[in-house]
Amino acid sequence: MNSFVRVILLLLLPIVAQAQQDSLYVHNQQKRTDSLHLALKNATNDTIRMEVYSVLAAHYNVIKRDSSLYFSKLQLAISQKLNLKLDEANALNAIGYINRIYGNYPLSLQFSLRALKIAEDPESEKSVWRLAKDETPREARLKVLAFIHFSLGLLYSWSGDIDKQLFHYRESEKFAYEINDYGLLAGANLTLGTTYSNMNRLDSALIFEFKALEYNAKDGFNRTRGRILNAIGIIQLKKRNYALAKQYFTESAQVSQKQYNLQALGDAWVHLANLFIDTGKTDSSLWYAKNALTTFQSIGSPDGLIRAYNSLSSIYRLQKNIDSAFRYQGLAMAAKDSLNSAVRITQLQNIRFDEQIRLRELEEEKIQIQNNIRTYSLLAGISVLMLIAFLLFRNNRVSKKANSQLKKQKEELQTTLHELKNTQTQLIQSEKMASLGELTAGIAHEIQNPLNFVNNFSELNTELIEEMKTELKAGNTEDAFTIANDISDNELKINHHGKRADAIVKGMLQHSRSSSGLKEPTNINALADEYLRLAYHGLRAKDKIFNATMTTDFDESIGNINIIPQDIGRVILNLITNAFYAVTEKKKQRPEGYEPIVSVSTKKFGD
Repeated sequence: MNSFVRVILLLLLPIVAQAQQDSLYVHNQQKRTDSLHLALKNATNDTIRMEVYSVLAAHYNVIKRDSSLYFSKLQLAISQKLNLKLDEANALNAIGYINRIYGNYPLSLQFSLRALKIAEDPESEKSVWRLAKDETPREARLKVLAFIHFSLGLLYSWSGDIDKQLFHYRESEKFAYEINDYGLLAGANLTLGTTYSNMNRLDSALIFEFKALEYNAKDGFNRTRGRILNAIGIIQLKKRNYALAKQYFTESAQVSQKQYNLQALGDAWVHLANLFIDTGKTDSSLWYAKNALTTFQSIGSPDGLIRAYNSLSSIYRLQKNIDSAFRYQGLAMAAKDSLNSAVRITQLQNIRFDEQIRLRELEEEKIQIQNNIRTYSLLAGISVLMLIAFLLFRNNRVSKKANSQLKKQKEELQTTLHELKNTQTQLIQSEKMASLGELTAGIAHEIQNPLNFVNNFSELNTELIEEMKTELKAGNTEDAFTIANDISDNELKINHHGKRADAIVKGMLQHSRSSSGLKEPTNINALADEYLRLAYHGLRAKDKIFNATMTTDFDESIGNINIIPQDIGRVILNLITNAFYAVTEKKKQRPEGYEPIVSVSTKKFGD
């Protein structure tokens, strides 16, 4: 490196170091940003620019993630250009980390696995741009490895793979402990505690979180302190220690706000909102939930937005503000579908499998190359014939073993994919059962009418039979025949209303049953009429003041049509429920002069 570059480095590195120190205080955030951009402007070569890009990416990580991703990609491009492997691994992991936050789990896994492959190779120690004071190349590589395992642990927490999650967190802790890095040890113990908390092993979780606080205090860099305090607050909340939970969440909010850690601040506020919901203080919870929503919107946190939307929906539901409650519930469902869809989790698993298959294919290619080399060696002479024959024999055994392992893995992959498809089917069925629960009140009311008819006509027939016996004893056969005809008529009515109750029960069972996906002849008029009544009585069961007029105009010439009744029934139910809500809201706005009416009609046009 020439003397001019060294002089520039001596001038710029203090600026970067000062910018890193300034990040501890909120009032110095703009100063730190300006310092970093000044350093970038004055950078005279790629290595300096790459270093400043790395610091800028870390700086924007919790305040402006689009910028963090942008500077990480610039860092990656220069590290690849200069063949600086550890810096390349660090940039790849940073890009994977941001993509995980955005919910792009497959892309996140791809970048993290690429980073892991580089960092696991000791050869990467030979191309290190800059080391910390008294740091060896090996320690630098282990630090990168610890970060990568930490990121992979966070990623696998979204796929539900607890074993993988714990494995990567423990690997991160192992490497951090080997290089005595308190900051990484604090992060590893924080996530281990969170994992055990999710497993409801609360005492073990608290042990890890308090260890994280100790390491955090030793490290002196308190950026993760707010997250640790949030984690302890969640555990205390699960233990129903509301006072302690409030204390830790409040302290987390204060620390995170001072450090301008917006992710931890938003988490603290949404936890406080939920705590006040549990304790019945909806006014306080509404204030914290709105602050959390604003914070998560500013940093683009999909998971945070989902939690804020759910909190607001719960608060408005408690305040009887149904319109706002449904609005935020809809926003939460839309965000959750985008973030945690079964398709994305399936893609995540598929990429894991693709990575394994790719490694096996590389191994097979290596074996094939060895076969070619040994084949060409046969031409060298008879003197090495026996040796080559031995090598080919051994290689054949290795090939058979490898093929056997590949076949076994292929079968395991097919089994796993089948299980994933079953899981998707179960998720859909769970949603249908949830909607079935909402219909319970409507079904109970609707089935009560035919049951009342059955009971009343049964009691009447009992009395008529006694009268008929009396008339027969008296010899009045004509009167007895008249009574018998009345009993027969009543029996027809009992049979009619019994079939009506049976149809309602069958409809409920059909709604709860998994859809076969096959069309079947169905009376669309009966289906629409049934769900109209179920929706009406279901809403009446929830809200006693709810009232609306129902009218129907069915085209009887339609007859049976081929549809999937479970699916079409859910569509009709949702449409009618929305209609009832719409006219009810209009009635609230115009109490006088407006009559809420919901009408359902069918009409046949051509075919």
